[in-house]
Amino acid sequence: MRKKTFRLARLKPGVNRSVHLFVASLLWTSIGIMLIVRGWGWMGPGSGRWLVLPAVALGIAKSFLVLDRATRRSVARIIELRDGTCLGAVYSWKTWALVGLMMASGITMRALTEPGRVVGTVYVAIGCGLLFSSRHGWLAWFKWMHHD
Repeated sequence: MRKKTFRLARLKPGVNRSVHLFVASLLWTSIGIMLIVRGWGWMGPGSGRWLVLPAVALGIAKSFLVLDRATRRSVARIIELRDGTCLGAVYSWKTWALVGLMMASGITMRALTEPGRVVGTVYVAIGCGLLFSSRHGWLAWFKWMHHD
């Protein structure tokens, strides 16, 4: 009688590269939208809302200067993966660590100050950058789904 061995690999949520591209794009888009909505709410009604204009400008600048390069690197990395690679590999360990650091920074910022116009403006700027840079992932996913 053969003994069955428990293999962790069987529990791995392996997916195709198209799913990785979709998930990466969806994460950037949904997190960007969530940050924009939260930031907008913290800006408060009235005169504080004019801060959305510089926030959007800063976010787009960050997109062009920093995030686009990171998004393109992420897309290239995903395309080089083999189909069946774990869904968690959608981002590298370094990127996941950066995500954790950014989340911790957001929590710390909210703990040290009352979320208001300044924190709201920062959130809108970061959200706009993520949302705008997600276009590279969506374009790659669309091309992948429609390649011959």
